[in-house]
Amino acid sequence: MNNAVYFEQIKQLVELQKVDDAIHTVRQDMERAPSELDSLEQRFSASETQRNYIVDKLTHLQDQQKRLSLEIDDDSARIKKSKNKLMQVENTREYHAMMREMDSMEKVNRSREEEKMTLMEELQFQKDALAEIDLTHMGIKAELEVKRDGLEEKLQKGNAALTELNAKRAQVSKAIPQPVFMRYEFIRERLEHPVIVAVKEGICSGCHIAVPPQSFIELQRGQQILSCPNCQRLIFWCEHFSVADAPQCAPKPQTLTD
Repeated sequence: MNNAVYFEQIKQLVELQKVDDAIHTVRQDMERAPSELDSLEQRFSASETQRNYIVDKLTHLQDQQKRLSLEIDDDSARIKKSKNKLMQVENTREYHAMMREMDSMEKVNRSREEEKMTLMEELQFQKDALAEIDLTHMGIKAELEVKRDGLEEKLQKGNAALTELNAKRAQVSKAIPQPVFMRYEFIRERLEHPVIVAVKEGICSGCHIAVPPQSFIELQRGQQILSCPNCQRLIFWCEHFSVADAPQCAPKPQTLTD
């Protein structure tokens, strides 16, 4: 294979890779959308479980509060009744017996009042917790509704984009000699994306391992389409092409940490 034919075939393969890159991106987005929805539904379910737990606890506390209030009211009525009876007592022995009974009832009542105060504090704490979880719960619910509504539209757009890209892929692949195209497809079916990658400064950009010296020399000659000895992807040397012809050879953007 002469250099001109080699360069043309690499350009064709890189163009096919561009289309496959776009297809790969669309498919990833389509696969990611349902998983994002699943994750959000799990968060909503966990939030709902937590909310139901607090609501159940509040109901239990409110029932306790009602019971205590009734018991306190009953005891207060009994104490009042005992005080009225105390005025009618005719002997000291009976008087002291009734005083002891009243003291006992008042102690029980004070204990219940203290319990009621503690209960009211816990009720307020749980009400505050419910208000807080409700904000989170409603926020997740609103986000979930938006995601559900947008998922179908996103999938439809993704399918439309795939149809267009697959048509473009069929068109691009026609320009590639059949044996070369079949080799590309063979690799694509067996390896992770991408299929054809650039070699920069002797390093394969697919597996990030140095190409052996002899293979690198053959690659520089530009006479046959080679595979990386390590990852088996098709490779080409960046020095043979401009960035316009092979975007993979574009310099890496500088960052603050570089």
